[in-house]
Amino acid sequence: MKRAFAASALLMLLAPRWGAAQPLPAAADPNEPLSVLTYNVHGLPWPIVEERSDELAAIGAKLAELRKHGAQPSVVLLQEAFTDSAAQIGREAGYRYSANGPMPDEHDPVAMQPSDRVLAAAANPLKGETEGKWESSGLRIFSDFPIVAISRMAYPSFACAGFDCLANKGVLLVTLSVPGRGLVQVATTHLNSRAASGVPDARSIVAYRRQVDVLDHFIRRHADPALPLIVAGDFNVGDAPGRRPALLERAESWKTLEGGVGGEGLRACVADGQVDHLRDASEIIRRSRDFQFFYSGKRATLTAESANIPFGRGPNGSMLSDHIGFSITYKIAG
Repeated sequence: MKRAFAASALLMLLAPRWGAAQPLPAAADPNEPLSVLTYNVHGLPWPIVEERSDELAAIGAKLAELRKHGAQPSVVLLQEAFTDSAAQIGREAGYRYSANGPMPDEHDPVAMQPSDRVLAAAANPLKGETEGKWESSGLRIFSDFPIVAISRMAYPSFACAGFDCLANKGVLLVTLSVPGRGLVQVATTHLNSRAASGVPDARSIVAYRRQVDVLDHFIRRHADPALPLIVAGDFNVGDAPGRRPALLERAESWKTLEGGVGGEGLRACVADGQVDHLRDASEIIRRSRDFQFFYSGKRATLTAESANIPFGRGPNGSMLSDHIGFSITYKIAG
């Protein structure tokens, strides 16, 4: 959530409004590769940010245009997709299947630890920490491949800091049936921000580490070690001390959980020279917010073959979001 906003005006924007049902697009081509786009679309409502319907519609239109040429990512993972315009991206882009992350009223029981009690006792009402969940998780998955299972979880209400507490952040995990290649698990999440949360780093890092702990527990409980796994999203690492080790140590441990093979998709593709728009890719890596971690399962191997950046900077430096959206094409074998 962004620092500058009017809390009272946001109350009018809480209830989502869904459009009429549309005919489903055609089923996926059995030869379509598994390519996964992760993109924080900055789809927050006014007055948190300026009106962004045009930019969000342009994202859907760009994905639809890629589809005309058979170049669309087969799976799209969105973060900060709070508004109606953001919710419509998948439909406008022609995706047949979809899943949403936790809604504002969803809660998962997690026992409080002593550090949780300390964090909760110092909650600041002026930073949105005592107002409850006014928004959903903002997580959405759109897929050309059938979604055969869904698991999701909201981070506990005490495991947040600053304005991030107004959103019911969490994790969304789906199992996809990829024609001719079997089942693959794909998860997305959005972790607590640092500066944008509006609270000191010393406070936000406690919430961040707790969310990483809960995410780790969720992956270990719900991910099937037999199946390949991709965990992607906005992890908000940045350059703050303590965030990188907190996340990467857990991400590395998921490799052992899944089968001993895995890595960070974008870095792997850059190292192999298999990426377009190297400048945008380098910016993503430098900012250290958006990641795709991938892991082989015990029944099948998963490797990152190439990276594509459909939502980077234009010739004049402009972007459709405050993040760059990138996709990784994966090979499944086994």
